[in-house]
Amino acid sequence: MSTLRMRGKTAVVTGAASGIGRATAERLAEEGARVVCTDLDRASTEEVAQGIRQRGGSAEAAALDVTDESAWESVLHRAVAQGRLDVLVSCAGIADAQPTAQTSLAQWRRVLAVNLDGVFLGTKHALRLMGEDGRGGSLVHVASATGLRAAAGAAAYSASKAAVIAFSRSVAKECLAAGNGIRVNTVCPGGVKTPLWRAMGFFSKLVERRGSEEAAYAAMAEATPAKRFAEPAEIADAILYLASDESRFVTGTELVIDGGYIL
Repeated sequence: MSTLRMRGKTAVVTGAASGIGRATAERLAEEGARVVCTDLDRASTEEVAQGIRQRGGSAEAAALDVTDESAWESVLHRAVAQGRLDVLVSCAGIADAQPTAQTSLAQWRRVLAVNLDGVFLGTKHALRLMGEDGRGGSLVHVASATGLRAAAGAAAYSASKAAVIAFSRSVAKECLAAGNGIRVNTVCPGGVKTPLWRAMGFFSKLVERRGSEEAAYAAMAEATPAKRFAEPAEIADAILYLASDESRFVTGTELVIDGGYIL
């Protein structure tokens, strides 16, 4: 049930076309935020924003390549055109699951560019906007449980998410020292049912063998303590907490939502 805990706030969400990003955009809007939904997939992002508006929320869509600094500047200034930037949620990410010896330098750099450089660029420009009036804000970066417990065959992805965690801690310390009221936290999900898996060859083969994506998720979850994958909405609920004033004393931390995966 909505309590409008984000009423009056403007939030930018990357990767909002699907998965955790979409669920987050919808959840923040449900709680009263004006949401700028961004993604490379402009058409799907507009569908998400339109759906939010049809349910009575406030949302707009913008195309964003998170590796493009000028695009970041444009989107964030558009976000503050009607007020100020209160929240940035960095959900955009890609994966490349294969042995390190078979990973090309181009593949490695692409994963790091999207998953790490994209977070850096958004953070850099959000800090400037949030710090202008001294009212602070909240940065929430979606990392991964694999940034805390590395996964074999996914070195680039694990490395990028571990780097996001360390980067977030460092920026949180900077903000505390500056006294600018900006909080920086990460969310570390375990297995989540998102389209990200479809880009991985092993998952497609598993779907073929098991007959459906749901069956494939169930098979992968057999070895995990919770015996299931999370729904995107479960991660969005945690992001909402970190984005809202309810977590006003929380910064520089990792909220692990993994069903016991890293225990």
